[in-house]
Amino acid sequence: MDFNDTPEEAAFRAEVRDWLSRHAQPKSAAGGQPLDPEAKVERARKFLAAKAKAGYAAITLSKEYGGLGGTEIQNLIFMQEQEDFDVDTLHGSEFFSIGLHLCLGTLMHCGTDEQRERFIGPLLRGDEIWCQLFSEPYCGSDLAAVRTRAVRDGDDWLLTGQKVWTTGGHYADFGLALTRTDPTVPKHKGMTMFIVDMRQAGVEVQPIKQMSGEAEFNQIFLDNVRVPDSCRIGPVNEGWKVALVTLGQERSTAGSLAFVEWQHLWQLATQSVVNGRPAIEDERVREKIAQCWLNGFGVKLMNYRTQTTVAQGGVPGPEESMGKLIVTNQGQRSAMDALDMLGALGIMSADNLGDEWAVIERAWYWSPAFRLAGGADEILRNILAERVLGLPADIRVDRTVPFNELCA
Repeated sequence: MDFNDTPEEAAFRAEVRDWLSRHAQPKSAAGGQPLDPEAKVERARKFLAAKAKAGYAAITLSKEYGGLGGTEIQNLIFMQEQEDFDVDTLHGSEFFSIGLHLCLGTLMHCGTDEQRERFIGPLLRGDEIWCQLFSEPYCGSDLAAVRTRAVRDGDDWLLTGQKVWTTGGHYADFGLALTRTDPTVPKHKGMTMFIVDMRQAGVEVQPIKQMSGEAEFNQIFLDNVRVPDSCRIGPVNEGWKVALVTLGQERSTAGSLAFVEWQHLWQLATQSVVNGRPAIEDERVREKIAQCWLNGFGVKLMNYRTQTTVAQGGVPGPEESMGKLIVTNQGQRSAMDALDMLGALGIMSADNLGDEWAVIERAWYWSPAFRLAGGADEILRNILAERVLGLPADIRVDRTVPFNELCA
């Protein structure tokens, strides 16, 4: 790959850098008091609306739907440039990322023209927030074992069941719900995907308190929730194919998650003491920093390869699972390495450590969860073993058994 910009790409990069300088602060100038959730939503909504107006909210999306009509390389350039700006606290990843990175692609690939016309504009502007209603208490990592029922009632469907680990469900306006519509066929063949209005009667949202004190996850109860057939995505009983589109995007974007990066470890190592001397002089510490850098740089090159594949009209394959596997495992190791260097200070909360090291505490809380979200480590290793390396598949005796017999 030629990493140098063409003249056209250099001009676009300068345009993006100028726009970001007018709408966001450089990371070095970021700071201030933390905002309450409602204020964060409004600030993130304002920033996303500005991005949408400029076409940057979805660069590769056609102008017809509010995108820029740009290329994958332009999208990559924007992501590179925004790394120098404090956009993490502005773009509202905890509010809008599911809609922008997962639901948007699903609507584009599997939705109807009417659904795209109705939902994509408000999604890009941040007027409506989306969540993903996939996981259930009895499924574990087997998404195909969902039990939430969808029963036809005239021109509508009635949805009944329970979802769990729903990120952002407490402030979402709509959700993508995977449901069971035919229990008499094998589990992968009897599911259907729907768009659910999260504000309507029959939807109950209960936040789940996490050890960090936050409550970003929720459990959702659906009690005869009426959904019009016009909100069905894809054919009846073909929901598994739609879900794979969503999951493919989830694993791809998860590969670029940021945790305690090597710069944090390096800075901490220059300020910490191990065995009576600066931590940065310790060979074991330097090795851990180098490993963090190597994994991060390797995944970045993998992402470049994916962007090139897409730019050339290809479709990313099962190897995408590797990026998430590497990043999430490295993220947990880096958080633990950082706590080790902090020593006794590591048991103190971020309030005592200050904003500079708050990222360490948050990463330590969150890194185990990211090894489960978007596909657990074991699932990803199975995908890589079977679909990339061509190793023999696990014996799955339930693939041809009707779902109602499995749950009997």
